[in-house]
Amino acid sequence: MRYSSFTRPFPPIPQSGELAKLSPIHRVERLQVLAQALRGSVVEMIGTARAGHIGGDLSVSDILATLYFSVLDVDAAAPLKPTRDRFILSKGHCAAALYSVLAMRGFIDPALLPSFMQPLSVLNGHPNRGKVAGVEANTGPLGHGLPIAVGSAIAARLSGTGWRTFVVLGDGELQEGSNWEAAMAAGHRGLDSLTAIVDRNRLQQGARTEDTNRLDPLADKWAAFGWEVAEIDGHDHGALFDVFTRPRNGKPLCVIANTVKGKGVSFIEDRVEWHHKVPSPEQVVLALEELAR
Repeated sequence: MRYSSFTRPFPPIPQSGELAKLSPIHRVERLQVLAQALRGSVVEMIGTARAGHIGGDLSVSDILATLYFSVLDVDAAAPLKPTRDRFILSKGHCAAALYSVLAMRGFIDPALLPSFMQPLSVLNGHPNRGKVAGVEANTGPLGHGLPIAVGSAIAARLSGTGWRTFVVLGDGELQEGSNWEAAMAAGHRGLDSLTAIVDRNRLQQGARTEDTNRLDPLADKWAAFGWEVAEIDGHDHGALFDVFTRPRNGKPLCVIANTVKGKGVSFIEDRVEWHHKVPSPEQVVLALEELAR
C-alpha cells in the first residue's frame, strides 16, 4: 500500500527578504514552522514514492529553510537571473527536501510533489537542472557539488557581479578526494563569496562516518586548506542565519552544521538504517503526527 494523502497545506510563505527584517526571535519562530512543514512534505513524498533518503532529508531541512527563506537572493519569477545567488545540493540523494523547499518558494508547482520518483516525473531521485526550475546543478555522484560551487564563485568574481554561492555537502561525502582538491583551490583563490555547509549528522550509508573513514578533526582540515570555519548547531535557525550573513574576511567559509540524521521523527533519529529505509504507511502517519506537535 502506498501513502498518498498530501493533505497538509504549506503554511503562509514569507515574501523575499521578509524574514531577514524581523527580530531574531520572530525570525526563528517563522523558520521553525517552515522547516517542520518542509519535513512533513519530505515524509509524504518518500512515503508515497516508496523510495528516497529520508534521514538526510530531515537532517538538512533547517539549513534549507534558513537559506531559502531568509538568506538567498533568488526569484522564482526569474530563476535564471544572472545576479542571483546560487545554491547547490551536493548530497543530491536528498532531493526530496530540495524539491519541497523549491515548491514552497514558488519555483515549482506543489502539485508535482506527489510525483516524486514516479515514471516520467521531472522530480527524479537526484536533481536535474534541465528539468526543475531553481536547481543549479545535477548532483548525485558524491564529490561533484563543491567543485561546481568553486567554479560558480570564480565566475562571480570574473563577472564582477558578486553573487554568493552556497553548497551543502554530506559529511560522508567528504571521503571523496575531489572535495579536497576543490577546497584547496577555493582557499588559494580566497573565494569569500563561497560558503560550504557540511551536514554533519555523523552517519552515512551503512555506518557512522568515524567508523568508516574518520573525518575528525574536521574543522582543522578545512582551516588547513585556507578556509574560515564555524561549527554550529545545524538545527538552530538563529545560529544558521547569523553565520550565513556575517561579513567575510577574504576567505571561503565552511560551516560545520552539527545535525541529527532523521531530525524531528523519534523513530528515525540517529538510526543508520534510515539512510534509505522507507517508512510504512502507518509510520508516515506517526511521523506526521510528531512533526505537527
